[in-house]
Amino acid sequence: MADINAVAKQFTDFYYTTFDTNRGGLQSLYRDVSMLTWEGTPILGAAAIAEKLTSLPFEKVQHKITTLDAQPSSPSVASMIVSVTGLLVVDDSTNPLQFSQVFQLIPDGGSYYVYNDIFRLNYGA
Repeated sequence: MADINAVAKQFTDFYYTTFDTNRGGLQSLYRDVSMLTWEGTPILGAAAIAEKLTSLPFEKVQHKITTLDAQPSSPSVASMIVSVTGLLVVDDSTNPLQFSQVFQLIPDGGSYYVYNDIFRLNYGA
């Protein structure tokens, strides 16, 4: 298996750059069996996930990653869990939002696809 942290970094760099510039381009990272849970709402399938991501109610967004952790998720397949925390700047707001996101990546040929994706905004108490 390739260095898991390097793969996780490469994946998240691609994911968040694409999210910030062309959300529709993320559909190729998902499959029909993929699931996104967005703020507690489950969404199944690549097309439905892409529809959700492209219909989010903002024009501009920028992700700023604070932490990135990765672990193998299977003893027999080169899959991995990737946990991300960071700041989300929406429509040039001066008050960034804190977020966390967890991906389960499954090998697919020479690449990976997103099998599970869980996103949450983190609000202060």
